[in-house]
Amino acid sequence: MKTVQPYTPREIMTIMAAREIKNGDIVFSGTGISMLAAMAAKNINAPDSVIFFETGAIDSLLEELPFAVADPRIMYWAAANSRLTDAFATMQNPITGEKVIAILGAAQIDRYGNLNTTCIGDYHSPEIRFSGSGGGCDVASFVPRCIAFMQHEKRKFVKKLDYLTSPGQLGGNNSRQKAGLRPGGVSVVVTNLGVMRFDKDTGRMYLDQFYPGITPEKILENTEFNMDVSRATLTDPPTKTELTILREECDPQRLILD
Repeated sequence: MKTVQPYTPREIMTIMAAREIKNGDIVFSGTGISMLAAMAAKNINAPDSVIFFETGAIDSLLEELPFAVADPRIMYWAAANSRLTDAFATMQNPITGEKVIAILGAAQIDRYGNLNTTCIGDYHSPEIRFSGSGGGCDVASFVPRCIAFMQHEKRKFVKKLDYLTSPGQLGGNNSRQKAGLRPGGVSVVVTNLGVMRFDKDTGRMYLDQFYPGITPEKILENTEFNMDVSRATLTDPPTKTELTILREECDPQRLILD
């Protein structure tokens, strides 16, 4: 299918995350671009996926993009409107847990996919204090697959986190399992420059795809740690169909895309 340009960094990020979601996946979605990516997948490539929110709404109709997970629109024609405890129980349920994929954001990420959403600088006297875990630690601990949304900058892709909020592969080399956590955590990182994944043996981040107009060298320039780029391939850009559905059906008011 022919491609159309221009598309914005936010649009390609949304499409790349949506492509990670498959039919049968149970998508734990937050607010903002993560919600838009879940909606895009539902409308483009994974109509049989199920979206649920920490506030308890499961499989909502989502005719409009809600402002937040507490927006009443996420309850419209939902299969169930439950509560926070049931939403998190879904992740640990032996039947549903293996099918859950979560979408997270972070202020910092390291080479092993560990996330910081707590603070920049010393914990007791930080330069910036963020909202904290907000359930992110639980999600990263229990969910087998997580998509992390990041802006690709050196100050965000760091050698050492200022604070470890949510576990990825911890120190790599099966240290996550040795700590008693189930296999999982962040499995893919989607940024404004490309897509990163993690080596199955070492747990280290590697470059999987780079976007049209971007080079692996530019991605390395914006990453504080060394990263394998030898297996990287050029991304298939968003198609006309993907962009049309994203723009006209998922976010026609440009609440997130602008």
